[in-house]
Amino acid sequence: MIAAKQGKRRITISSAFFRWLLLIVAVAFLSSMAFTWIHQTNLSQTWADSLLHLNVEDVRQDVIDASDENLLKLTRRVAEDINSGAPTDLSGLESMLAAYDVAEINLIDAGGIIISSTLEEFMNYDMRNGAQSAEFLPLLEGTESEHVQTYQPTSRDPALFRKYAAVALKAGGFVQVGYDGERFQRDIDQYVINAARNRHVGSTGCVIIANEDWNIVSDRYGLAGKNLTETGVFIDRATMPENEVFHARVYGEACSCVYIFAEGYYIVSVLPENEIILERDSSLRVMGIMEILLFIVLFTVIFLLVKRLVLDNLGRVNSSLSRITAGDLDEVVNVRSNAEFSDLSDDINSTVDTLKHYIAAAAARIDEELAFAKSIQESALPSVFPPYPDRTDFSLFAAMHTAKEVGGDFYDFYLLDENRLAFLIADVSGKGIPAAMFMMTSKTVLRDYAERGDAPCDVFIHANAKLCEGNDAQMFLTAWMGFLDTDTGLVRFINAGHNAPVLIRNGKASFIQQKANLVMAMMEGVRYREQQLQLEPGDILYLYTDGVTEATASGGKMFGNDRLLALLSEDYGAGDAACQKICETVRRSIDGFAEGEPQFDDITQVCLYYAGKEHTAMACIKEKEFDAKTEQLYNALSFVEDQLDTAGCGKKEKKQVGMAVEEIFVNIASYAYPPEVRDGKIWVKTEIRQHSVTVTMIDAGVPYDPLQKPDPDLGMGVEDRQHGGFGIYMVKNAMDDVSYERVDGHNILTVKKQFI
Repeated sequence: MIAAKQGKRRITISSAFFRWLLLIVAVAFLSSMAFTWIHQTNLSQTWADSLLHLNVEDVRQDVIDASDENLLKLTRRVAEDINSGAPTDLSGLESMLAAYDVAEINLIDAGGIIISSTLEEFMNYDMRNGAQSAEFLPLLEGTESEHVQTYQPTSRDPALFRKYAAVALKAGGFVQVGYDGERFQRDIDQYVINAARNRHVGSTGCVIIANEDWNIVSDRYGLAGKNLTETGVFIDRATMPENEVFHARVYGEACSCVYIFAEGYYIVSVLPENEIILERDSSLRVMGIMEILLFIVLFTVIFLLVKRLVLDNLGRVNSSLSRITAGDLDEVVNVRSNAEFSDLSDDINSTVDTLKHYIAAAAARIDEELAFAKSIQESALPSVFPPYPDRTDFSLFAAMHTAKEVGGDFYDFYLLDENRLAFLIADVSGKGIPAAMFMMTSKTVLRDYAERGDAPCDVFIHANAKLCEGNDAQMFLTAWMGFLDTDTGLVRFINAGHNAPVLIRNGKASFIQQKANLVMAMMEGVRYREQQLQLEPGDILYLYTDGVTEATASGGKMFGNDRLLALLSEDYGAGDAACQKICETVRRSIDGFAEGEPQFDDITQVCLYYAGKEHTAMACIKEKEFDAKTEQLYNALSFVEDQLDTAGCGKKEKKQVGMAVEEIFVNIASYAYPPEVRDGKIWVKTEIRQHSVTVTMIDAGVPYDPLQKPDPDLGMGVEDRQHGGFGIYMVKNAMDDVSYERVDGHNILTVKKQFI
């Protein structure tokens, strides 16, 4: 094996990197030059096409402008003669024809009819009869005073080609003067000759002009009178459209060309291919030199840099060793860019594997100790259910499933006396052994203060102060603790930043309304406020930690409050079986929802079923009808207050209920019924139970749910705040429960208040 390794040739870092870098740089350079060549070729051809079109159009326009100006000068002179009184009969026009050396003179009246002409066949011709002749009609309308046309067939005789100019006459109508082909060419030949001789296309290109017979009129090399093909240019108008680039050997040199036919001439723009590619070749040379220099610099810098990366590889090995010595034995040294580092990595990993073997044995002993710690923690929590088998007025079930061997959640319950049950659920920050230790301390402290008879709020105040002492780890916990009067069903509770419990009443689950206090052990001197909840026989109170609602499936989706409420809004029966069934159903639902995802938080549940006692006071229900008028408010308040006095309601609660009745009654009387309804009614029903009063107000007015109106923004100034909504906001804050429903055409608004 050793001989095989020694006989096998292994590549060093420097040689391997040198070869690959050289190959990559060569490929990059060739690719860059190929791209530049293609790009510059396209740019050069685009520039050439634009230059060819520009020159041929310039020459065409110059020829047309020169021809137009010459013909207009002659036409203006003929018009001046006619305006001066020169005869306009045939002999007079022929005299001017000879004098000005033109091919044709026509006199058109204000109606557009030729009334005098040097061509007899044009007499009495209507200028409106053809597109060519109709171009001059704007002179009769006064929108133009003179007009000139290109050389083209006439409307009267398409076989006859003419170039016309016309000038309006003072007496009306206009005079029209025309060139035939011969006179037209004599007129512009000299300009055409000069235009071609003096024009350059680019640096070495030229313009060639030939007449309709393909005879050269003007070019740079003195071939006037010879056929166009002698230059190397051949034009087939049937297959070669005007203004399109074609290629030919002109004067023996490969060129790009463009032609147009204008005023009886072929105008050809020519640019040698050598000039077209000259710019491309110059750019390529400059780019090539720059890229060669750049790649040489890059090659040198990168090669020297990678030479140093050998030291970086050593740094990677040392970094892995540091993590291993710090306790991360799952770290794998995997530096295998060359033979030297590959062997080094294997040796280190082999050593770590041996070390992990010894550590695994020690870990097994630790697992045994953690299992023992878990059993201690579980033994500290009530685990025998039903806990009070001889009690029929309530039932309890609780369960805790830790995310690790030991957890920070806990629950507890115990009888303070024959008729008072204390029960709680809490969640300590963090996980593992520290959380479990803090959990045990918190549970003991809360129980000590509760069993010595402190008021609920004092239990939390004293426990918070105790837990803040020496809390250097800055741990804290959320907690919800209730004190149930088993005779009346009244629960006095304290909430220290914990999730709101769920009340299940008549198969419908809802979160109880509560105001959370600050979490425990966070800050000294916190004052905790007591709140109350009235349970009725058959009610189920479900407590839980955030491990329930925050259980996570793949993709980060959480179990959530809505899914929990839907799950609890079912008929689970009564008693101990109902409590146990609820906790087990929730646990199974979480497992199914997570679909195998690991549990990240402790899951703890407490379920309390309240059955009540046989002597629990029956409800006292009274109802009275009032006219829907604000004047009836006093009578309605008197009716409600009489029931509150009978029930022994305290002054504070009585005042709050009166405020709610007044706000709701006035709103119904003022807005529920349209103005045309004069006999609207309001029904007020009171339901008095032990320690609670429920007032229901019913009307048959228009549908309206005041609970849908958003709460006012108390942070805004009075002048900026929207009007309305403040009264119902006060009602919702003063009452323990407010609900609305629309049944059989009636608005039903119910408020409930607990009292001692």
